[in-house]
This record gives sequence, structure tokens and C-alpha cells, in this order.
Amino acid sequence: MKKLMTMTRQFRDDENGAAMVEYTILLGIITVAVIATIILVGGWISGRWTSLQAALP
Repeated sequence: MKKLMTMTRQFRDDENGAAMVEYTILLGIITVAVIATIILVGGWISGRWTSLQAALP
């Protein structure tokens, strides 16, 4: 456990580690935005498809 804590401290103090954490957070934000966009566009397309289906009896 002590070795893990030492490695964690070294990673935290390393500037490359800090940059990687920043990029990971940015990647997470982008991923959430992409998923939200897909869900919203999917709902919009579903609504359009339903109205088109209702208009073609």
C-alpha cells in the first residue's frame, strides 16, 4: 500500500501526470457532450419519423 501511495504522489507531482489528468477531464466532458447530442438528435429523428408515419396512412 505504501508503494502505491508513493507512486501516486510521484504521478501527482509530475507535470506530465497533471497534463494527462487535464486531458482526461476534457475527454470526459467531450464524451458527455457527444452522448447528450446523440440522445437529443435521436429523439428529434424519432419524432420526425413518427409524424411522417402518421401522415402516410
